[in-house]
Amino acid sequence: MPAQNKEDAGWKQFVWNSERKEFLGRTGGSWFKIFVFYVIFYGFLAGVFVGTIQALLLTLSTYKPTWQDRVVPPGLTHSPRSDKAELAFNLNDAETYFKYTRAMKEFLEPYNEDKQRDQMQYEDCGTVPDDYKNRGELESDIGTRKACRFERSLLGPCSGIEDREFGFKEGKPCLIIKLNRVVNFRPRPPISNETIPEDVQPKVQPNVIPLHCTNKREEDAGKIGEVKYYGIGGGFPLQYYPYYGKTLHPKYLQPLVAVQFVNLTMNQELRIECRVYGENIHDSEKDRYQGRFDIKVQIHNL
Repeated sequence: MPAQNKEDAGWKQFVWNSERKEFLGRTGGSWFKIFVFYVIFYGFLAGVFVGTIQALLLTLSTYKPTWQDRVVPPGLTHSPRSDKAELAFNLNDAETYFKYTRAMKEFLEPYNEDKQRDQMQYEDCGTVPDDYKNRGELESDIGTRKACRFERSLLGPCSGIEDREFGFKEGKPCLIIKLNRVVNFRPRPPISNETIPEDVQPKVQPNVIPLHCTNKREEDAGKIGEVKYYGIGGGFPLQYYPYYGKTLHPKYLQPLVAVQFVNLTMNQELRIECRVYGENIHDSEKDRYQGRFDIKVQIHNL
């Protein structure tokens, strides 16, 4: 018999040996034992994996993230925002500031009075700073919590109700500033004037987190002019805290502060920094929005 035929016959016999009833060198009983072993082995591994996941889920809160990738305390952000953290526009060209005013209108849409009329979801919490609004423990069975109303009219000339250009047309631009949401976080006001700059000390009052905006660079001192603050107490009032999360607090509205720069020096790039002050709110120069932010503003009138 030729060698090639012998190899073919040997291979066929290895695949299926009819005399010994073997497939690939093993009997059916042997293959069955191997099958059962791997089913049990991988079934055990799958069981361990599922059990581990179940144990992990039992340690997680339904309403509060156990692991958060955002910094605590919350960041300080503003509207309008830009990728380069700058506002640059020309008073003589409405197209140069249209994107800013459009962003502010969209941001304030949930704060319209007609959006807050539902008595089952909203409640009045006062227009002066007050203590935390206690709505029960986070893990209690109370269910959905009401949200404090915050009507945009509190923001005065920066509300966009009467001045649809938010001051940009007159070269007196507004910023709408907020503290980012952190579940169950209770910001604490400064307890003394020793930890805050002298020009911020007059703003310290009970039940409010003060906000202050000023020049970032020494060379811009005297170029920022008057800064006006609108909202409740010129800062972030405590009655809007804590936040219970999207599930329990679906209609929650953050308190806002509107800042208007009414006398900025024209045709120069200015660096402005806004910062909040609280016992458990810390800023960081490495993170642009942790407890503070700075923005470039340049207004042209030529």
